[in-house]
Amino acid sequence: MIHILQCAARTLDLSAPVVMGVLNVTPDSFSDGGRFTERDAALRQVQKMLADGAAIIDVGGESTRPGAAVVSAQQELDRVIPVVEQISARFDTIISLDTSTPEVMRAGAAAGAGLINDVRALGRDGAVQAAKDVGLPVCLMHMQGRPSTMQSAPSYQHVVDEVLAFLVERIDACVDAGIAREALLIDPGFGFGKTDQHNLALLAQLENFAALGLPVLAGLSRKSMIGRLLDRPVEDRLIGSVALALMAIERGAKVLRVHDVKETMDAVRLWQAMQPFMERKE
Repeated sequence: MIHILQCAARTLDLSAPVVMGVLNVTPDSFSDGGRFTERDAALRQVQKMLADGAAIIDVGGESTRPGAAVVSAQQELDRVIPVVEQISARFDTIISLDTSTPEVMRAGAAAGAGLINDVRALGRDGAVQAAKDVGLPVCLMHMQGRPSTMQSAPSYQHVVDEVLAFLVERIDACVDAGIAREALLIDPGFGFGKTDQHNLALLAQLENFAALGLPVLAGLSRKSMIGRLLDRPVEDRLIGSVALALMAIERGAKVLRVHDVKETMDAVRLWQAMQPFMERKE
């Protein structure tokens, strides 16, 4: 298992789970759209998330909620790059680019980003080459369809096997293109072209993804699944989000992508405190 990632000038230690704080600089993200489009508000949120224990700040300029509209590369650049520059100048942290756009990967790396987090698994034209050129670690995520239609009628014969096969294919494509395997992370893509039953099956068998030997990122925070299963609006999904985060790290997740850093970190720290007392499996 890969435990150390070199994220540009900074090193990420994944020998224990870490928290990635979400910073959406978009007007239409499902949970916090519009809250952090203004620079000072975004920087205050970064400062808070870092104080609460985030190891990574994930900056996104394109909403990928179900039904989201596609934004142009220039729109995404205009939203993301100034924020990345400001975070890089003011804070000692790893910045993740939540993007599928090659131009944003290149400009973001030059602005100080240390990680690419791509919901399209480097599927856009030129994305693999851009990722190779900038030399940053990449998280490859599975999504069935595209954001505008992905939740219309998601269908699988065997969801775990199919998502695993997709990720293995994308890993191989990256390695064949010259991206080091040890620079890759994987994400099964909870909520991206999946029903609640698909999501639960993926979470229950998350160890199958960890068995590939790459760090697993789990993004379950405030997902619509929580709302449907618990009958909770998006602003009342904290407990459900933390519960799912714990289930994820128990099954091998190394990175938790969350909106509520402080509360998730409390759960992670308690989980870590218990580990020396757990029976070790040989």
